[in-house]
Amino acid sequence: MTISQTQDEIINEFSLLDGDMEMTVFYIMELGQKLSDMKEAYKTEDNIVKGCQSKVWMVANLKNGNLYFEADSNTAITKGLVSLLVRIFNGQSPEDILNADLYFMSKIGMERFIGTQRSNGFASMIKQMKLYALAYKTKKEMTS
Repeated sequence: MTISQTQDEIINEFSLLDGDMEMTVFYIMELGQKLSDMKEAYKTEDNIVKGCQSKVWMVANLKNGNLYFEADSNTAITKGLVSLLVRIFNGQSPEDILNADLYFMSKIGMERFIGTQRSNGFASMIKQMKLYALAYKTKKEMTS
């Protein structure tokens, strides 16, 4: 699936909640519970996403030219939010991640159910994923 197709799928899922704040927050926490467990060895200071109020750990690995992310958080809502980004970016090329237009947040009305602090943290998660993509793209170009 492309980044846009995955975003459209997420928009569709959230539209079923019909803007109900309580159900939306519950659904985000549920998504976090479905996120694959991150290895404890990765939960280090080096892997913490800077700019998040909650603790968010993230690592990326390149396999067959595509990036795969592992992430976790110490809070249920933040873990749900990072799980959305993992779902969107997992298995995508560094170039596609760098060029991605993330539009799902405004389409699902995310600003209504996450505050300013979480919005800043969410932006930091996106930035971190794009930094991983840039690092792997640069590394690939240098070895080519």
